Amino acid sequence: MKILHLICAARPNFMKIAPLYHALKAENWCTPKIVHTGQHYDYQMSQAFFDDLDLPAPHYHLGVGSGSHAEQTAQTMLAYEKLCLSEHKPDLVIVVGDVNATIACSIAAKKLNLKISHLEAGLRSFDRTMPEEINRILTDSICDYHWTPSEDADENLLREGIQIKQISRVGNIMIDAYCLMKNKIEAQETWNRFQLSKKEYAVLTLHRPVNVDNCSELSRILGTIGKLDKSVVFPVHPRTKKTLESLGNLSKNIKLVEPMGYVEFMSLVSEAKYVITDSGGLQEETTYLNIPCFTLRDTTERPITITLGSNQLTNVDNLLEKIENLKQGQVPPLWDGATASRIVQVLKDAFQ
Repeated sequence: MKILHLICAARPNFMKIAPLYHALKAENWCTPKIVHTGQHYDYQMSQAFFDDLDLPAPHYHLGVGSGSHAEQTAQTMLAYEKLCLSEHKPDLVIVVGDVNATIACSIAAKKLNLKISHLEAGLRSFDRTMPEEINRILTDSICDYHWTPSEDADENLLREGIQIKQISRVGNIMIDAYCLMKNKIEAQETWNRFQLSKKEYAVLTLHRPVNVDNCSELSRILGTIGKLDKSVVFPVHPRTKKTLESLGNLSKNIKLVEPMGYVEFMSLVSEAKYVITDSGGLQEETTYLNIPCFTLRDTTERPITITLGSNQLTNVDNLLEKIENLKQGQVPPLWDGATASRIVQVLKDAFQ
């Protein structure tokens, strides 16, 4: 039996490993094991997602917690190396996305001469002021296998010297997570709990340091959103909550709520008129659902959501004007809920 480590650390990672874990668990040639590094460690940011996605408790929990980028990366490297040395070494380490755990576990694994696959390989914003961009570039540079969601990701890897035989375009795993939980999501009706009407409200998420760590910038964003004629539901990330506490009263149309589990949150998003975010994953989910998305960033590592989808990059000064011109899009190729099954076939070809 091949031992496969699925590395996860934060909310987007849980959604990416869930479809793949369930697909691999059904195979008789491998044993998938979940390694939770502990970046999101409170219930709403971690266990609630495991519950929603029908994931078992992590097989290994590294308990790293919060800290600076250097602290978190270093502590994760130390903890994961110790795990790999104390247990049977995995035949393959699967890292996802672009969080600190992604690069940390990749470095630790490669130093032990372990094979690594990167799910969501090749995504680039071309903005190296983003810590996530550094994680993406470095992870891809040392991985053995690269599983990409779109053609532009393939092109980025080839440009950086990755061999074509190392690249497999498998599609978008985030869409698999939505399809896996679609019935539960539709039955949840989160919008009804907040006394909202379908397509008559917006959803806001913010967590990137440039938007939430500075009081004046966050105040400017929320001041602009307060001018909208829609109710705006704002699930508050723990990072954002600290800054919000220093602000005064917000506009009455902004409804602050606690972080939500995946099913509850996607139920809310799926019936929204539009979404305002600085997230990466939401750009993909709204593209699949054909819900207009306004991304408060200068760049995106998912340009296909701009060219094909309903996503638009904006800054706070242009936000209201952009919202007046809602954009319709289309679903990119291979964003079909079958990514996990394609990965399983890639792995069978490699191991059997």
